[in-house]
Amino acid sequence: MPVPRNIIEQIKQIIPPLNGTLHKGQSGRVGVLGGAMDYTGAPFFAAMSALRLGTDLSHVICAPTAAQAIKSYSPDLIVHPILKEGAPQDKVKKELDSLLSRLHVLILGPGLGREDYMQNYAKMALNLARSKAMFLVLDADALWMIGQNLSLVKGYRRAVLTPNVVEFKRLSEQAGVDTSVPADGRAAEVSKRLGGVVVLQKGPKDLIAIDTTGEAASLEESGIRHVLDEESEKVKEVIEVDVEGGLKRCGGQGDVLSGTVGAMLAWGKCYEDGAFGDKSIAASRIPILAAVGGSMVTRTSSKRAFHVEGRGLITQDMIPYLAKAFAENFGEDLQAGERGKL
Repeated sequence: MPVPRNIIEQIKQIIPPLNGTLHKGQSGRVGVLGGAMDYTGAPFFAAMSALRLGTDLSHVICAPTAAQAIKSYSPDLIVHPILKEGAPQDKVKKELDSLLSRLHVLILGPGLGREDYMQNYAKMALNLARSKAMFLVLDADALWMIGQNLSLVKGYRRAVLTPNVVEFKRLSEQAGVDTSVPADGRAAEVSKRLGGVVVLQKGPKDLIAIDTTGEAASLEESGIRHVLDEESEKVKEVIEVDVEGGLKRCGGQGDVLSGTVGAMLAWGKCYEDGAFGDKSIAASRIPILAAVGGSMVTRTSSKRAFHVEGRGLITQDMIPYLAKAFAENFGEDLQAGERGKL
């Protein structure tokens, strides 16, 4: 089933116009927390995908052991090697707090790993981000992290979780979802049990679900204010993204997805803050729109890259096609004056 037209039109509203009215930073500032000794590619893919989709600035917050490699991949990324094993916690927390204050969204998971010190820094960053009402993307080992303590994310409606098949099965079990729940209803059930977070269940067709009808969903915990009708915020919605993708799903495609969803969330935060648009889209709606938009663009870039590279497709091949995939789904972006409007 195609993505409903009204959803696409809503996504377009949170995309920054290219008409010369915005200054640097008002098209999104993204942070990716991840990258240690063994993992340098994943945070690069996520951060670069956000840039290539059209955000203004992309930061990677990583361990010193990963910094030089990530810096060498691209001069366009801003790399912060502050996650040092054994460093004083108060010092790192102060640096993280200052850095996150300059960002619109935090992507947790790509290249994070499961070493205790990296997991502890990720928890620290997640809590700081929540205190600032930032949008969040959680993938890979950040999903493993919250599985050990669901309260880290429960009730926070500004979060998007992007589990693959294995991660979704594990998360469903950790959330206590009964196996009798139909397969196409489990993402919504996970969302409900986690208090209305958006769940992007990756698969042959991506399922994006939100259910805020449970008691765990909290507008206050999510920093969503000035809601006139709280009953209208109790929703259950499942959107299927069946946009064609490539026939080879390469390792790292999930990192690209984290970056594209993060980019759309960053745009949504700029929209929420009044940088552009009319604020007719509620802040609580931005995560599901960003998840759908990121899924559509990532799948399309995979399709385009696969048509060229075939069986030899690797993650790096997808990134140059993000702009064209964006145009294919949301309109031809001419990158010039008023013609840049969608």
